[in-house]
Amino acid sequence: MGEQSGMDAGLRVLSILIAGLVFYGGLGWLLDSWLHTSWCLPVGIIVGAAAGVYLVIAKYGRSV
Repeated sequence: MGEQSGMDAGLRVLSILIAGLVFYGGLGWLLDSWLHTSWCLPVGIIVGAAAGVYLVIAKYGRSV
């Protein structure tokens, strides 16, 4: 019962990736509206995607 199923791990990975996009994209959107710019949202989305991928690799990556 302690083993994770493939679907459980997949849903966890998906939720980490979506959370990174939403969090950093939201921060970028807030900065854009506060600073009256238009470049913080795309930068936030890219940073969120990179952070999500990093967290997935750090948590589920294989150690060699």
